Amino acid sequence: MSKLFYGRAKIINGTALLRFEKKGSVQQLIHELKYREQQDVGLFLGNWLGEELKTIEAYKSIDLVIPVPLHKNKLRRRGYNQVTKFGQQIAKALNTDYDESVLIKITNTTSQVNKKRFARWSNNDELFSLINKEKIENKHILLVDDIITTGATIEACIQVLNRADHVTISIATMAIA
Repeated sequence: MSKLFYGRAKIINGTALLRFEKKGSVQQLIHELKYREQQDVGLFLGNWLGEELKTIEAYKSIDLVIPVPLHKNKLRRRGYNQVTKFGQQIAKALNTDYDESVLIKITNTTSQVNKKRFARWSNNDELFSLINKEKIENKHILLVDDIITTGATIEACIQVLNRADHVTISIATMAIA
């Protein structure tokens, strides 16, 4: 994962639990989580990755876990953010806080599932906003998401989080394509 962001966004550590392949079992698992209200998938994957991360020295310095947010309209339609339980379980395993009040999605975009690489990047200007930035100043943040394809969404989040003073960022996702 570090190679994916090299030269694009500074991260301390990056990890993905699973490898995503089209029409594979990981795609089905994430589809169940996102579109069939199977939030237990996020719980299970968060427990699994959390148990792994707490044994790795580099993740013991995490001060706060923050999810990639959904726009309020999508959140209202779906009823939940698919990475909430995932992130909460990781925070619990790392004995740290989980906070959804720092990073918000301000632009409602359509799903990126069928978009090509360039369209994903060009679609990410000012999608997110940082509020309560004092909560993350001088902190090591673990940014969590469900899947990384091009990395454009995570990169946009990192750019916004870096507006706070002395913040360092690591990434953990359910899967990487």
